[in-house]
Amino acid sequence: MKVIVWITEGTWPAGIDAARTHAPDGAAIVLLHVTPADVPGAAHGAFAGLLGRGHPERDPGTRLEHLAAASADQLLAQAERRLGRPCTRVERTGRVERAVVAAAEGADLLVLARDGDRTHLGPRSLGPASRFIVDHAPCPVLLVWPEPAPGIGTMPPPP
Repeated sequence: MKVIVWITEGTWPAGIDAARTHAPDGAAIVLLHVTPADVPGAAHGAFAGLLGRGHPERDPGTRLEHLAAASADQLLAQAERRLGRPCTRVERTGRVERAVVAAAEGADLLVLARDGDRTHLGPRSLGPASRFIVDHAPCPVLLVWPEPAPGIGTMPPPP
């Protein structure tokens, strides 16, 4: 069995705990972190547009790429320690929602945590990337709350 756990800042402990609980012993667990490519890309473009291309060593986009890679590595290391069992760490860069869906191809389970408004039950408890992933995942999805779920009294009233 192959289990992908999407690791994101702020909600990753819930995904790891769910994988520890629901992935059978011997499952191949992959910890996946995706760094959005848009921020370094914007910095590269701004630098080139404002200051030209004459000094690539000053390009702030490169520095942002290095900081993002170091942060992702640190986050994946923390997640691996919390998991406490063998796993594979994967770091990707790109459109987050599409990279997660692509990584889930061939998986038996994708684990992700809610990342939207977690004070109410309902669709707004999923951010845009999570909503896309849930809608397009090519495998079963285990969607978990990062903290105890709000009560059913938080549902909107019936129409």
